[in-house]
Amino acid sequence: MLGLAAKAGKIASGEFSTEKAVKSGSAFLVIVSEEASENTKKMFHDKCSFYQVPIYVYASKEALGNAIGKQFRASLAVLDKGFAQSLQEKLTALSVR
Repeated sequence: MLGLAAKAGKIASGEFSTEKAVKSGSAFLVIVSEEASENTKKMFHDKCSFYQVPIYVYASKEALGNAIGKQFRASLAVLDKGFAQSLQEKLTALSVR
């Protein structure tokens, strides 16, 4: 699903682009790598809480990057509501297991 969103141009990846998307209100979902630093995780949790954007901590930096056709990515934002809802359902199902 992340790959489809990336091909559609609906992903902002990297710390700066993700933060910008959250602040501008264009992010519908944020995913932060499990391998991201504690400061990065806290910063995104605080920003997403303030701007009311759902956030998930998921996968390695390599896995997140590969999912969107890049190398390593510590964070990314989904910029489309439909993709974000679909990904949230899948991530919630994974975390329930």
